[in-house]
Amino acid sequence: MSRDSLPQTPTLSDAHSGIPDRLLPKATHAKSLIYNGKTTPDSHKLERGLPIPQGISRPKFLAAIDELKAALGPEHVVLNEKEITNGWYMEHPNTHDMMPLLDSEEFIASAITYPGSVTDVQTTIRWANHHLIPLHPISLGRNLGYGGSAPRVRGAVTLDLGKRMNRILAINPDDYTCLVEPGVTYYALYEEIQRRGLGDKLCIDVPDLGGGSVLGNALDRGVGYTPYGDHWAAHSGLEVVLPSPSALVVRTGMGALPGAENTWQAFPYGFGPYSDGIFSQSNYGVVTKMGMTLMPNPGGCEGFMYTFQREGDLAVLMEIIRPLRIANVLENVAQLRHCLQTLAVRGRPRSAYFTGEGAMPEGVVHEELKKTPVGDFTWVYYGMAYGPPQIRKYKLDIVDAEFRKIEGYRKIDPATLPKEEYFWSRDKIAAGIPDLEELAWVNWMPNGAHIAFSPIAPIRGVDAERLWDLAKRRHAENGLDLMPAFCVGLREMHLIVEIVFDAKDGGMRKRAEKCLRDMIDDAAKLGYGEYRTHLALMDQVAGTYNWNDGALMEMNNKLKDALDPNGILAPGRCGIWPARYRNRGWELKGGETSSEGDGVAPNAAVSKI
Repeated sequence: MSRDSLPQTPTLSDAHSGIPDRLLPKATHAKSLIYNGKTTPDSHKLERGLPIPQGISRPKFLAAIDELKAALGPEHVVLNEKEITNGWYMEHPNTHDMMPLLDSEEFIASAITYPGSVTDVQTTIRWANHHLIPLHPISLGRNLGYGGSAPRVRGAVTLDLGKRMNRILAINPDDYTCLVEPGVTYYALYEEIQRRGLGDKLCIDVPDLGGGSVLGNALDRGVGYTPYGDHWAAHSGLEVVLPSPSALVVRTGMGALPGAENTWQAFPYGFGPYSDGIFSQSNYGVVTKMGMTLMPNPGGCEGFMYTFQREGDLAVLMEIIRPLRIANVLENVAQLRHCLQTLAVRGRPRSAYFTGEGAMPEGVVHEELKKTPVGDFTWVYYGMAYGPPQIRKYKLDIVDAEFRKIEGYRKIDPATLPKEEYFWSRDKIAAGIPDLEELAWVNWMPNGAHIAFSPIAPIRGVDAERLWDLAKRRHAENGLDLMPAFCVGLREMHLIVEIVFDAKDGGMRKRAEKCLRDMIDDAAKLGYGEYRTHLALMDQVAGTYNWNDGALMEMNNKLKDALDPNGILAPGRCGIWPARYRNRGWELKGGETSSEGDGVAPNAAVSKI
């Protein structure tokens, strides 16, 4: 499909979720590649009609929706009763999972509401408690590989916080902090810092794609690639609306002290129990504001890249990386990628290289890599050094001396790489400049979709090899291409294995799900657990954290029932089910064709918390 035949992607001047003008040509190109790989219409009518949540009749549900429209304004409450459109990353749906493992009408909202203030959020929560209708809050819903904006409970009402609550409330260049609402993207925050002339002083940390919510990514414990890459650790201060019938608004840390807005983002703990953690990866409250710390401009940065030829170099690489990372010689999240993902991120479909069945042969991958500017390799390391030139040189010389110990290593000179080479995207991201390039490997399959295997492990060679071996075995069993990347934090590593599949191929979807579920169980037996997962896998992953007969989930359930007695907020998120749903068959463990259980308990709690 030609670029001219597609509508132009919205820019930040058009919409809170838009693309910066500087990235519009790249977005246009990326969009054309995505649509070139589509073999089915982008939109289709809802075959099953309006997805009403269990526990309420259609007439009562529609009457409740009319009541909410009267409270928020009819233009701010929209029924999802006609058709769904998948779009792509920059124009994604807020109604369903556009990369589904199950049927596309399974994880789907009945309506979308757009609150414009904390008061609107409170109104909606009180409404949901009165009618016992589940709500699903999202900031932007762009975490597409983990379910996007889809609710876990079919027919829940999406609480889209991003569309109207998207203000940058403060940027403080003196203490290097900001305060944002849910709809603020990395693109928007970066551009605003530049607009204010603060780019020489302040840097932000960004993930692989810049269109996500700063607030939402931190709440889901996402990561970026500067020294401030642990986004949850970089937050300071929350404003939260609790899901109880009173819809109580609380501020955490110093924010609980009246008049302490000047210290809210400077010190995260305040006095007494530190409660912020219960609102991360949970369904205990709706976060409406979040403070974040910003990185001082380091005075320069320099991206670097090494390749390594042998698969067996993985273990020794980890043994080299670990002490350098802990000592902060390697200052940012160290990323060691496999060659197949590096080939895929060039944006061409797999069929351009190989049309056979099963996993793409290693020999074909290496022959194709020889044709690229980087050349052939098995592992590639992307890094960044920060500071003035003499400081960078000191650290880079240490890194080079260590990597030279590996036979066949190559240090790639960035000056030899064309401007469209993927290295330059990683260079921008590690410098705190949001980009869009990462999207390209989804084009590997027609109707490209992806889910991720995301276990946490120590930074040791033996652990890397164990995870690599189990991933290879399970991918081979299911005839899937293996695309791993080891992302190394200070004392742990995230292994991110992206399974790219054709969303319209039912057989491939099942193989992708089986591969992922088997890897989750394999890893858990070795002591490695997922740090986040697709909404269809949340019950299984939560079940692996079962020390002492599931004591953690027992505590999580007690918190859920205390804070959300009617069970209206995101039931099932991260495997936490409220009492009305619990033990009624809602959990997904694999092989199910329906995401729904056997109804909900009819009686609601009367707590006024």
